[in-house]
Amino acid sequence: MSKEIEESCEFMLDFTKLKKIASCPEDVIPAVAQDADSGEVLIIGYVNRLALETALKEKMATFWSTSRNELWIKGKTSGDFLEIVNILVNCEQNSIVYQVRLKGKGSCHTKNADGTPRKGCYYRKLVQKDGKLALEFLPSYK
Repeated sequence: MSKEIEESCEFMLDFTKLKKIASCPEDVIPAVAQDADSGEVLIIGYVNRLALETALKEKMATFWSTSRNELWIKGKTSGDFLEIVNILVNCEQNSIVYQVRLKGKGSCHTKNADGTPRKGCYYRKLVQKDGKLALEFLPSYK
């Protein structure tokens, strides 16, 4: 992922993401990681059967990396684990929500200006400026 996309306030949504997911060799469903206490959405990823089984066993949010085509236990590299409190399943049984508690400094791979991992991946909001769409950093994520 480029720093320009991750750190700027230029509006550049990747509308091709689901097409990329559809070409993934694994069968996956969306998985949202949500702070169990605040309700804040931290991450959205994808899970296959192995990722879900691993999450249940390890009690840590686990995803299937569709770009690397491998199991991804959030925090295994960074130390910023997401401990599972509950796993919710939607009505159509085609997505899940991991309700989690952060066991580390943040859940996003990006960092604030001071080098601290951001708590979640949703750190900018969409605004209109001069008739154009743009992004602004949320105050708590600068």
